[in-house]
Amino acid sequence: MNIETLYKIYSQHYRVDTDSRKIRKNTLYFALKGENFNGNFFAEEALSKGASYSIVDEKEYVTKDSIILVDNVLETLQLLAIYHRKKLNVPILSLTGSNGKTTTKELINAILETQYRTTATTGNLNNHIGVPLTLLSMTPQTEIGIVEMGANHHKEIEFLCSIANPDFGYITNFGKAHLEGFGSVEGVIEAKSELYTYLKRNDKTIFVNTSDKIQVEKTSGMNVIPLSNSVEFVEANPFVKIQFKNERIQTLLIGNYNFSNIAAAITIGEHFNISLENIKNALENYKPTNNRSQILKTKNNNTIILDAYNANPTSMKAALDNFSGLKSDAKIAILGDMFELGKESKEEHQFICDYCKKLGLKNVFLVGQLFNQTTTDFTKFKSFELVQDYLQNTDFQNHHLLIKGSRGMALERALGFIK
Repeated sequence: MNIETLYKIYSQHYRVDTDSRKIRKNTLYFALKGENFNGNFFAEEALSKGASYSIVDEKEYVTKDSIILVDNVLETLQLLAIYHRKKLNVPILSLTGSNGKTTTKELINAILETQYRTTATTGNLNNHIGVPLTLLSMTPQTEIGIVEMGANHHKEIEFLCSIANPDFGYITNFGKAHLEGFGSVEGVIEAKSELYTYLKRNDKTIFVNTSDKIQVEKTSGMNVIPLSNSVEFVEANPFVKIQFKNERIQTLLIGNYNFSNIAAAITIGEHFNISLENIKNALENYKPTNNRSQILKTKNNNTIILDAYNANPTSMKAALDNFSGLKSDAKIAILGDMFELGKESKEEHQFICDYCKKLGLKNVFLVGQLFNQTTTDFTKFKSFELVQDYLQNTDFQNHHLLIKGSRGMALERALGFIK
């Protein structure tokens, strides 16, 4: 079946699913494959749950007329998204960066959706599968699309741009993330800047944080909108407070590192003529979720700063800077291993230990095999189970605790053991 014919089927309901456990009625089920699963196997099950058609790429699973055989399910999904993008007559903003892209995406969406029908990336579905799914979740009712793009190798952003064909772009920052795939910070800059290259080639618009010299340098001569200089930082203790056009805005975000994310969202909102009142309301009502910069209280009056969704040296340093500045005498930092750092791993983990010393932090718990190899007198736990035992048997009261580590460490599990 060609893409044009498949698109006619898709456009009846504008629904696509790839997880046979979460099938919606009248959806198209794309039977993707992974290292440990074969979606073709669930083609009939998806139909029984309400899918209109199942798209497979193994002939033996074509057992009904409503099961469509293609050469490659993933490539078909991507081609369908490209075809749909050409049909969509809406502006699309794409954003990437080493840190803060998901939070920034959600802030932008919170502001824009006050006056527009928006469709944005769900969670962090920002790869070669997530970007097509985001595009295919847009309907004729969508007025603005917001597409997050993630990458851990060169040419990934370039490929995602060829699918999303963005009209606007923003890069949050360039940091020490995925060094194993990019090779170096210079590699990170080169790879993330693939978004700039695409936008320049297509004469599109770029939002730029002019306090970031790399962003300024990389966007020289392009169609640039600088972040608004009307946004002023007030404080972050622990929540970020800003001033914008003589209005004080109290957010529920922690950390001064979120200031640039807020400024970007405001600037983009202004570009799309969002009123000051709606910007203020959106920012004050946005509440972070999914282990990102969450503030939690325990029965022993402990305050937990949960930032355990992910970590790299740049985001870890920023979190520690903010944590050390909090007005509290009793602080504990629980830090988990940072993954995907390649040959820089040992040096970067040692740097974080030394940086904690420099900041004057006294109670630091290091969790994981990588931190265990550092030279420091901070308390080390080779595994989560060991720190779990310690937390279960320790009665903290009136403490501030920072919990941060890479996704694979799943340090949010510590919440169940801090009284």
